[in-house]
Amino acid sequence: MTNEVTSLPETEVTCANCEACCCRLEVMLITDTGVPDHFIKTDKWGGRTMARLDDGWCSALDRTTMRCLIYERRPQVCRDLEMGKDECIAERAAYYKSSPAPIDK
Repeated sequence: MTNEVTSLPETEVTCANCEACCCRLEVMLITDTGVPDHFIKTDKWGGRTMARLDDGWCSALDRTTMRCLIYERRPQVCRDLEMGKDECIAERAAYYKSSPAPIDK
């Protein structure tokens, strides 16, 4: 399987240009994570995921800074998706590919 990466705004991903594209992914909580309960959604079968707000982004994402509010207590899956690595770049490409083009003013 190959992931096609198309014109991303930056070639190197840093905290300053991250844009938190991975924060739109569903994050299942398999073990006790230390995540505060108000950021967790539990389904009718007892499955737990990070809650998402109506805009589709993780509820623990600060919409102003685009940084995680619980960074030190974030789930392991979030820790495992390393900024700037292949999975990160693939998620950024998928996000930009599915996002509508900006409107020229």
